[in-house]
Amino acid sequence: MTTKVQTKKSGKMLIVTQIGGTTGKGPKMKETLLGLGLGRIRKTSELQDTPAIRGMLTRVRHLVTVVEK
Repeated sequence: MTTKVQTKKSGKMLIVTQIGGTTGKGPKMKETLLGLGLGRIRKTSELQDTPAIRGMLTRVRHLVTVVEK
């Protein structure tokens, strides 16, 4: 029997802007920023507020600014 997990969609959005570069930071940091839709300094991405996104932001918190919308 398969159990369906219901996810609660929150209406919260996050505006994430990259403020630091990835030079010398390692490949995981760069991959995380690409996963967030970033990659260049001053690039902005609007993302839904989910635990997965929050975890990614924690990993690169020194390279981004986050504003809740």
